Parts: sequence; C-alpha cells; structure tokens
Amino acid sequence: MSWSRAGINALLLFFLFIFQESAVSKINLPITGFSLYLAILLGLMALEDRFGAVVLGFIGGIILDFSPSADSPFGKWALVLTLVGYVVAVNGESIGDFTKRPLTFVIFVCAGSIGTLFTFLAFGVLLGENNGALGHNLVMVFGNSFWTLLFAPLLLPITIKWRAKTLTSRERA
Repeated sequence: MSWSRAGINALLLFFLFIFQESAVSKINLPITGFSLYLAILLGLMALEDRFGAVVLGFIGGIILDFSPSADSPFGKWALVLTLVGYVVAVNGESIGDFTKRPLTFVIFVCAGSIGTLFTFLAFGVLLGENNGALGHNLVMVFGNSFWTLLFAPLLLPITIKWRAKTLTSRERA
C-alpha cells in the first residue's frame, strides 16, 4: 500500500465514520444495529497486503476512537483494529485467495466482525471497564454479525471496485 493510497483510504474511512455516526446508527434495526464502517474496513483490510492491512487497521481504529458514543479509552479501537489487521494480514496468505470467491469473502468479513467485537470486549475486561451484561453483549455481537451477513454482499463489490480504482500502476503490476 502506498502512502497516497493510505491517505485516500483514510479520507474514505473518515467519511464512512461520519455517515455511520450521523445516519446508520440512527436506524433502529431489529436485534441491534449494524456497523457499516466495520464491515467496509474489514473488507478493505482483507484486500490489502500485510503492511496495508495493519496500516488500515490503525487508521480505522484512530478514526473510530473519536466516536462520541464510545465509552472506551482513547486508543482502544486503534489497538484492537491494528491487532485484527495483523491477524488478517498474516492469515490472509495462509487461507488462500478467499477474496475471489464471494461467499467466502462475505463469511470472512462476518467472522472478522465477530472476532473484532469479541476482541474489543476482551480488551475492555483487561482494562477493567464495565462492559455490561454478558447476555446483552452476546445479543449485540450476534445482531451485528447478522446484519453484516445480510449487507456485506451489497457492500463488498463496491469495496473491491474502490480498491481497484485507487491502486497505482506499480501496485497493479
């Protein structure tokens, strides 16, 4: 990932964050809400190389730390998403080219969303935060993964096209 593409993706993530906070989070979906931001970020991280996935995780986490609805310490999302970016980068090569098969790509993003939310909750426990009731947290993670599973087939083709448009000629080769 080139530094210019990192900046372009940071702008995209910033606008997605604003859209998530101002519009998507206001929609009352059954069960719980949906994180458009997290689904697209995980899709972008899965498409990147090792360096790009970690950088996107860190940038995405820093942006998500500015959420007014987050009751967590600043930097917690950056830590969690950098760790998730590292896991995606390391395991992306060993899993194979799952991004070429739509169903496995959707399942990967859904599983990544579940793993990210559980990692966020686990770091909350380690930091001594009050995460709320376990049942409520499980319903929240299940609801987010359900909506991610439904909306990811619509979002991931757009994410793939976005990445293809932002590739430089050196990265295409």
